[in-house]
Amino acid sequence: MKQNILTFLKGMAMGAADVVPGVSGGTIAFITGIYDTLLESIRRVNPSIFSRWRNEGFAAVWTHVNGTFLSTLLAGILTAILTLAKAVSYALTEHPIVIWSFFFGLIVASALHMIKQVERWSLPEVALAIAGVVFAYGITVANPISLEFNMLTVFIAGSIAICAMILPGISGSFILLLLGMYGPVLDAVKGLNIPILGLFALGCLAGLLTFSHVLSWLLRSYRSFTIAFLTGLLIGALGKVWPWKEVLSFRINSSGEQVPLIEKVLSPSAFEAATGQPSQLIVGLLMMAVGFGLVLGLEKVSQKLGD
Repeated sequence: MKQNILTFLKGMAMGAADVVPGVSGGTIAFITGIYDTLLESIRRVNPSIFSRWRNEGFAAVWTHVNGTFLSTLLAGILTAILTLAKAVSYALTEHPIVIWSFFFGLIVASALHMIKQVERWSLPEVALAIAGVVFAYGITVANPISLEFNMLTVFIAGSIAICAMILPGISGSFILLLLGMYGPVLDAVKGLNIPILGLFALGCLAGLLTFSHVLSWLLRSYRSFTIAFLTGLLIGALGKVWPWKEVLSFRINSSGEQVPLIEKVLSPSAFEAATGQPSQLIVGLLMMAVGFGLVLGLEKVSQKLGD
């Protein structure tokens, strides 16, 4: 029961991260020590489970796919998304520096955590890390597109976004922003639009079952190289969560509200000069420290549980 409660809380942390554009639930899974277990459990959900079900029964299938772990984690993720979507939207609008500072500190600590997971930093690992930085940064500055909102695009958006959600450093929410689908999907969550949410979930399932096999194989066969690349993704995403930014262009969300689309990274002093708003530097630094400390705490708790 204790382990299930911890898994549920880790799922809530993943769900809360996935609601924020620029923060990945995969990052939370990695620093809480469940990343490999999550990928391996998902990888086992494949057509072979039907023959196992027929020959050995449902209990054998449930054990094979680590069903208790997956269902508990998913319950935590969904609980966070359904309960925190409105709160996160409000906080990002009303207190952006506070929220972004917290996640900036969290991601910096997460990157340091992942750097320690690489067995040795040789030239190939360094090259892959640099490639990850370039790739992630390229995504954060990419020009958004606007997909037409229909049943097919909801499914496609889900299948693409879920791949990002399980990658440390690439936010599924931000991918939805780039596709022009973040607003409609978030509105569906707020309004409990079951048909849209169901279709989006089916897209997520299709993408997850496909991509998890690839990523799980890479971690088993080329773990050091893969983690080096994932570390680069995390570092490259830091620009997206930098607290002090100037909005260069806006978009109109599905509620008709004007929200930031393309932003420029500034220093705190340049932010004050450009926007005429206080930089809240002390508050920002404190929230960075809180985010950084939270990761260190999660790391130590995971180590103790592992022992």
